[in-house]
Amino acid sequence: MANSGTSEAIEKLAAEIGDKVYIDVANWHLYLQDAQLHTAIAQQVYPMLSGGDVEEGQVEAVLEGIPVKLGGGKQTLPLSKLIPAAGHQDLMEVLQEYQRQM
Repeated sequence: MANSGTSEAIEKLAAEIGDKVYIDVANWHLYLQDAQLHTAIAQQVYPMLSGGDVEEGQVEAVLEGIPVKLGGGKQTLPLSKLIPAAGHQDLMEVLQEYQRQM
């Protein structure tokens, strides 16, 4: 049962991330939920939330480790390169708020 609760918690976190954080491509905003990238972040960040304050460096490392294929796979960039500074700040706010509610 604990696994089911964890899965639900990760899904909730993923939904919050997906609704608030976006990638910016040529001034077009594509929210992470629409890009199907929100769950990968939530799965990797969720364990950090129970271990104390999450630091920007930890989150940046997670984003660096998520590859995003562009141009039909011709090129791959880390997700961190596609999220603008405001998006990084939004992500940190989402994580901090989620952690407070835990």
